[in-house]
Amino acid sequence: MKITLGRTIAALVLLALAGGGWAWYASRNAAGEAKYRVAKLERGPIQAVVAASGTLAAVTTVQVGSQVSGQVLEIFADFNTQVKKDQVIARIDPQSFELRVNQTRADVDAARSAVAVAVSALAAQRAEVSRVKVNLADTERDLNRKKMLVEKNFISPAELDKARTLHDSTREQLKAVEAQIEVNASQIASAQATVKQREALLKQAQVDLERTIIRAPVNGTVILKNIDAGQTVAASLQAPVLFTIAQDLRDMQVEAAIDEADVGRLRVGQQANFTVDAFPRRNFSGEIRQIRKSPVNVQNVISYTVVISAANPDQSLLPGMTANVRVVVDSRDNVLKVANAALRFRPSGTTGGAAESKAAGDALPAPQGGANAAQQFRQRVFEELKPDESQKVKLEQIFDDVRQKMALLRDMPKDGDRRKAGERLRADSRVRVMEILTDAQKPIYERLLAELGGGRGTASVAGRLWVPGPDGQPKAVEVKTGLTDGTSTEIAEGPLKEGDGVILGVGEPAAAAKKAGASGPRMF
Repeated sequence: MKITLGRTIAALVLLALAGGGWAWYASRNAAGEAKYRVAKLERGPIQAVVAASGTLAAVTTVQVGSQVSGQVLEIFADFNTQVKKDQVIARIDPQSFELRVNQTRADVDAARSAVAVAVSALAAQRAEVSRVKVNLADTERDLNRKKMLVEKNFISPAELDKARTLHDSTREQLKAVEAQIEVNASQIASAQATVKQREALLKQAQVDLERTIIRAPVNGTVILKNIDAGQTVAASLQAPVLFTIAQDLRDMQVEAAIDEADVGRLRVGQQANFTVDAFPRRNFSGEIRQIRKSPVNVQNVISYTVVISAANPDQSLLPGMTANVRVVVDSRDNVLKVANAALRFRPSGTTGGAAESKAAGDALPAPQGGANAAQQFRQRVFEELKPDESQKVKLEQIFDDVRQKMALLRDMPKDGDRRKAGERLRADSRVRVMEILTDAQKPIYERLLAELGGGRGTASVAGRLWVPGPDGQPKAVEVKTGLTDGTSTEIAEGPLKEGDGVILGVGEPAAAAKKAGASGPRMF
């Protein structure tokens, strides 16, 4: 048993060695040199596109709520119901509100009666004033007459004192009645104010009663209904939403989330195309109406909402659909272009890997800038900016830090994520460099960046391609690259022409590799 197991293991080892040797041999030609995948340069159109996803929504969406609490008595609208402005779409049980109206109306009547009573009391007091004035005049005449009689000794002085006392008391009584008149006047004003208060409460109760009738505020289509007959709604600090009405579904918009790395290339008025999963073969068009400046942070990824118009004359587009948006930010016709894989290729034994990351970090162009361009840019930075010793140390630290971070980007799985991370890193590096420069140095640095093409515009960027040499070895060709669509890149300048072959990578082409793989041994 042990002998059989040992033989089996030895056989497997020999089989693995044979398979590895066969794979090594298959990747070499007769001269023992590595084989390369070669593609030809071609001409054609190329477009730079910003792609994103968004949600379709009506331009104007109104949420209809209830300002009063109560039980829903009737509903006159449902999903997809076409409604007109002020049309009744629901009713809340009005009984309690009707009783409140009746109560406040009775309070108004009682207040008005109180005003009438106060007015009558005022009239009575005024009549009392007249009577007291008559009595006062009578007591004054009697007092004068008794003064004459006392002088002639016809009556005793005691009679005169009585007449004087009666006169004084009548005069004070007149003052009391006049004061009471002022009190009655104030009571009338208070009663009239109470009437106004009760009338205001009556109007409020009538308004609440009117609010039990839910009306459509705009013309449109009901796209959401949150209530059913018999349900109780409670309006407290926030009005409950009963219906959502889209004002006009023939004019819609797409709210797309655009990454911060791409939003700088968009402008209001640019044309945009989008598709929806419901109609995969239809292309819808619109234009950018608004680029909202409010950032949206989702898992530390910043995006901005871009509003794109969406004409919907046949109302085939529905609110909430997911739209796949494409915005062409630049385009070229009949340009020489190459696959991006050719720009990323570096033969084994070259220093392209680390130098490439250093180039992207130092020069801050697109990742295919090339090591030579980076060294030239670095040299120009120190020559033209003439930094002092402190600035030199800080610049070296920034360049080294970015080079190390750029080297880590090669391990990212997706090209799109790698590109966005690289753009954010380059933008951060530019900010750090600008912070240590003087006002006189900043314009020079910006000019160097513009000349290098480090921005997101259409300026040419240095790149390197590898072509098969006469001896079968790869030969480097320096070119200037332009627009890219993520798959192909424009060759703006360089010695290459249409039909020339460039190296994409090491190994057999896909068809040959598949054929070879079918005839060779399988390890698993």
